[in-house]
Amino acid sequence: MPLLTDPMPALKAAGPLAGVIGVALLIADVVLPVPSSLVMIAHGALFGVWTGTLLSLVGSVGCSLAGFAMGRAGRDSVRRFVSDAEYARASRLLDRWGMAGIVATRPVPILAEVMSIIAGTTPAMSWWQITISSIAGCLPPAIAYAVAGHMATKTIGAIWVFSALMLLSATMWWFDRNSKPATSPDRVP
Repeated sequence: MPLLTDPMPALKAAGPLAGVIGVALLIADVVLPVPSSLVMIAHGALFGVWTGTLLSLVGSVGCSLAGFAMGRAGRDSVRRFVSDAEYARASRLLDRWGMAGIVATRPVPILAEVMSIIAGTTPAMSWWQITISSIAGCLPPAIAYAVAGHMATKTIGAIWVFSALMLLSATMWWFDRNSKPATSPDRVP
């Protein structure tokens, strides 16, 4: 089946609809297991660096705002879908870092969505704060993945970009894990 071996002709034939679907998938990532990095790479491959970046940025920020809206809808509802450990970790990051916590966690899978949702449960974060911090946190990966997609025919470039983003995610995870003293009673292992 050609679609499974090389989806690019079908995606190119879809034209702007492929961009709309990509943005919708990125927004749906707040509740669905969407491989957002692949969607953003496809944006870059199909639409170039600038348009691909813009599409990925709109979808990623939309995901953050959708999560924030879910949090605003009610803390009790959120607690049914977020584990106690995830809630405690995200709350700790949000309390400590505020908007910077949103910026820093946007490239981190799962934690990014949880942080947006948890931010919505607290009155300390406003709509403009989540929007500004989401744009700041989503822009670097949107650019990097669009470049990777645009350079998809040059495998080495895509590998370097992907490796750099994975290193950034691992660094953020390590930083969060080691930011509290070991004697802290609320440290999540």
